[in-house]
Amino acid sequence: MAPLSPSVRFAGGERHCANPSVSLLAKPSSSSLSPTKSLIFCIFVVISCVSSAASAAFGFLLFSPSSSRVLHHRFPSPSNSREPLARPLAKLPRPVVVVVSFDGFRFGYHLKAPSPNIRRLIANGTEAEDGLIPVFPSLTFPNHYSMATGLFPPYHGIINNIFADPYSGEWFTTKNHDPKWWLGEPLWLTVARQGYNAATYFWAGSEVKKDSWICPPKFCPKYNSSIPFEERVDAVLGYFDLPTDEIPVLIMLYFEDPDSQGHVYGPDHPEITKAVVRVDQIVGRLVRGLEERGIFDDVTIILLGDHGMAGTCDEKYVFLEELSPWIEIGPDWVMSADSLLTIRPPSGISWEEVVMKVNKGLSSGNVGNGDKLTVFLKEDLPEQFQYAGSDRIPPIVGVVEEGYTVKYKREKRYECGGSHGYDNFLLSMRSFFVAHGPRFPQGQKIPSFQNVEIYNLVTTILNLKGAPNNGSVSFPNSVLLQDA
Repeated sequence: MAPLSPSVRFAGGERHCANPSVSLLAKPSSSSLSPTKSLIFCIFVVISCVSSAASAAFGFLLFSPSSSRVLHHRFPSPSNSREPLARPLAKLPRPVVVVVSFDGFRFGYHLKAPSPNIRRLIANGTEAEDGLIPVFPSLTFPNHYSMATGLFPPYHGIINNIFADPYSGEWFTTKNHDPKWWLGEPLWLTVARQGYNAATYFWAGSEVKKDSWICPPKFCPKYNSSIPFEERVDAVLGYFDLPTDEIPVLIMLYFEDPDSQGHVYGPDHPEITKAVVRVDQIVGRLVRGLEERGIFDDVTIILLGDHGMAGTCDEKYVFLEELSPWIEIGPDWVMSADSLLTIRPPSGISWEEVVMKVNKGLSSGNVGNGDKLTVFLKEDLPEQFQYAGSDRIPPIVGVVEEGYTVKYKREKRYECGGSHGYDNFLLSMRSFFVAHGPRFPQGQKIPSFQNVEIYNLVTTILNLKGAPNNGSVSFPNSVLLQDA
């Protein structure tokens, strides 16, 4: 880039201003000037050139992009400023973490409505700037148990909301609390193993009695969707009124909204706005209760969700019976449909041949919305899904495009609504992550991350030794302030 200011050139003992406009101004008239006057005039021109150079340089520093970078470093944004140490606890003797899950809280929902309580925690804490990435499939039970264990579904065993054991034929449902289904070590068990109390309020898997965790009635109520949200919050706040050594160091609290509204109305309906307002009120009730007890700044609050939501409508369906010219898929082959198709053919039928014929039919142009579904042998799925390493996962998996639904056959006209379970890296499947507490920097923005990191994050805050998992051991240190 050409210099912004004139330069002064010295040559042969004569002083010349290199700037053409200044040279023109300095050009003598046809009548000769006396040597003294010439010298004075030339000195004046040189001084003018130097002054112009200084002014231009100052302007360059003031308005150039590099100047803005200097100002940025002098006045860093909250996302780049890091306090050297965590804030010390004022009243509680040890760290306490409250993890609050709002089912189906799609990333960005809090922008749909006034949400002063959530925004307060964001402003004074840490937020995943582009949301929290679920595991695949982006369904409720696999994701809640992934957050609790730090494991991908093939390794914690809950590979769907409903699925069959390939050997016994027994079906898992969301009401099944037999520990044989629930693998890995969830956070509440990690806490119990190390001699502390943990409390769970309707978190998926928490009613499973396993090793040191017996789901004590005092801290582990049985799931009952009719319990009002306000009553749940008040029960959690009541734990802080216990003697100090009985206060749970971990509390995990679950709410069904706004997932229930999302399925009925879709993600862009006014009912979602109403649900978000209610969610924010629940957050406010929790915060106020902690403030009244003088422990708000001591308690770590983590707000998150298990997945997002995508809109669906009647014209966005794929019906498997339309594949009959290529392959007859028996109804009993289909282990799951809707947003995640899984198929387990009877013994003696080639899995590879089924995949080939199904994809041939889907790509023929003669199956409605056939291009919105692709089936794979599970070992051939994109690696990012992490969805192959368990015999519980059927051998054939169909990936459904966002907003589309797979059914065996048309049974009725389907209303518009919402669904999830799709590719977990879709923006519509992301949820939110907001954290406030002694170890979270104020106003910090962090990149999106997968929810298997939650386990290590919580155990680090609580100074507990965690179980092996799929999270990164370095993640907590990249997010948290150093412990005081």
